[in-house]
Amino acid sequence: MLPPRAYFFIGLNGVRIVSIIALLLVFSSNIVTLKSDIEAVNKFIKAGGIDKVDLTKCNYIENSTVPNQAAGIFWAVLNRLLIIFQTVFLVLSEVGWPSSFFSRFFPILGDDFGLGPLGMIECLISAAILSHHVDDFTLVSAFFLFAIGCLNILLGLIFRAGAKSKRSVTSWRDHAKGMAKDALPTHVAGVPVPKNVPSFVSNAYSDAKEKGTFNIPTSKMNFGFGRQGEKKASANGFSISKPLESMPKYFPSTKTST
Repeated sequence: MLPPRAYFFIGLNGVRIVSIIALLLVFSSNIVTLKSDIEAVNKFIKAGGIDKVDLTKCNYIENSTVPNQAAGIFWAVLNRLLIIFQTVFLVLSEVGWPSSFFSRFFPILGDDFGLGPLGMIECLISAAILSHHVDDFTLVSAFFLFAIGCLNILLGLIFRAGAKSKRSVTSWRDHAKGMAKDALPTHVAGVPVPKNVPSFVSNAYSDAKEKGTFNIPTSKMNFGFGRQGEKKASANGFSISKPLESMPKYFPSTKTST
């Protein structure tokens, strides 16, 4: 059975994939709508423009989303171009590249914020599309994006700022490395590990730990085997026996008289 973190990771990344698909559908549908609007405007101009009485009574140019008013074609084309630009921007945000650019210049789409701002922008884009009479492909794409935007807003309210970190692949790898590091053994099996520190270690460094520093002790810790050691042993009632001489102090003369 997978841990809860794995289910969050799979679910949030599933929503991210669906969100990218919806944004790509809106991107392609707006290109189709922009093309049809330009063709309708060209047909309108060839038909005589506002000189025709039947055309001047229309609020929109026939078979388009362009309003029949001053600079209507300009604002209609600008609207489509802005929507296309926003969808590309949101796709890059969902992919997470470049993350440093979004964190610095557009923090609400960076890793420090949740999915709420992303869902709000998706709902605004879909509402701007659905406010006009569009074809079926654009209509379905906008409805799909609006539903995903509402879902992202809901996930943003649930997970808050940690939503993107929970679905991030890099954070999942870091968490897996940390779990593997914690799972490594700290000692060899079969070798007993003392729970308490030996008394001589604790006595020697207890004062240094309390002060926070380790200083060289001024008193001698031992006296060795020299003169100081002999004096200390004699004071405690111990005697150090000298080793027996194995060789004479002098060698006999080897010269012979003649």
